[in-house]
Amino acid sequence: MENVFDPGYSDAEDKRLIQETLGGSKTALEYLLNRHYQFIYNVAFKFVLNHEDAQDLTQEVVVKVMVKLSQFNHQSEFRTWLYRIVFNHFLTSKRRKKEIAIVSFDTFGDALDAMPLENLTTWEETEWHDKIEDVKVGCMTAMLLCLSREQRLVYILAAMFDTDSKTGATLLEMSPDNFRQIFARAKRDLYNFMNNKCGLLNIENPCRCPKKTKAFIRAGLVDESNLQFNNHFVERISDIAVTKVNLYQDIEENYAALYRDHPFYNKLDAAGIIANLTTDPTIKSIFDL
Repeated sequence: MENVFDPGYSDAEDKRLIQETLGGSKTALEYLLNRHYQFIYNVAFKFVLNHEDAQDLTQEVVVKVMVKLSQFNHQSEFRTWLYRIVFNHFLTSKRRKKEIAIVSFDTFGDALDAMPLENLTTWEETEWHDKIEDVKVGCMTAMLLCLSREQRLVYILAAMFDTDSKTGATLLEMSPDNFRQIFARAKRDLYNFMNNKCGLLNIENPCRCPKKTKAFIRAGLVDESNLQFNNHFVERISDIAVTKVNLYQDIEENYAALYRDHPFYNKLDAAGIIANLTTDPTIKSIFDL
C-alpha cells in the first residue's frame, strides 16, 4: 500500500479520478476516497482511541470532502487539499469520550498505578499473547491522548508515518520549524512519561503489559472475545512508513519505533461505507450520480 504521507507521493491518479468523478462516475469517486480512507481512519483511531468514534470522525470528514470536491481547482496537490480538510476537522471537532476521560499524563499515570500487577503463568503468557498485545497497544495509544490535539496529530504523522517536516507542515498549514518544534515537545513529553512509568524499554520500571493484563480484563478495558486494538489488520504501520529502520541512536526515537509497530487497520469495509455515502441524495445531486 502506498504511503500517502510519503514526500514522494504522486497525486496524478487522484486528479484523474476527480475528473471522472465530476463527470458522473460513482466508481471513480469510490475508488478515489478508498485510496485515502484507510489512512484517514488510522490517524483518526490514534487520535481518539475508539473504533466507533474513529469511524464517525472518518465518515464526517469524508462527507465534507465529497461536498467540497468540486471546489478543488487543481492548482495544488490533491493530497494537500484533502488532508488540510481532514486535519482541520480533526483538530476542531467535538472532543470524543476517550479524550474527555484521559486528560493528562498525571491522571493517566495514577489510573495505571491503580491497576495491580499480577504474574501470569508460562502457559498464560503464551496463550494470552493477543490479549497482552491488546493491552500494550491500547495503553500506548491512550498515552497519546495525554498530549494536546496538535501535538498528538504531529506525533502521529512524524513518529508513526515518518512524515518529514516539510510535508507535515504543508498538510497542517504551519512552518516546517513549527512542525519540528511541536514534534520535539511531543516526543519529550511522551519519553518523560514512558521512561518513568513504562517497562517496555526501561527495564527498571515495574509496569509490564503481561502483569497488567488480568487487571485490564477485570476493568473491562480488554474484551477477551473482541480485542479492540490487536485485530483486523494484516500490516503494521512500520510496513508502510517511509523509513523502514526501527532502531535509532536517539532514545526518544526508540519509543517512537514502538508506535510504528502498532497495527495498521486495513480490513475495514471502506468500499461498502463509501458506497452507502454515495447513495445520499445530497451527494448524488452534487456529482450527478
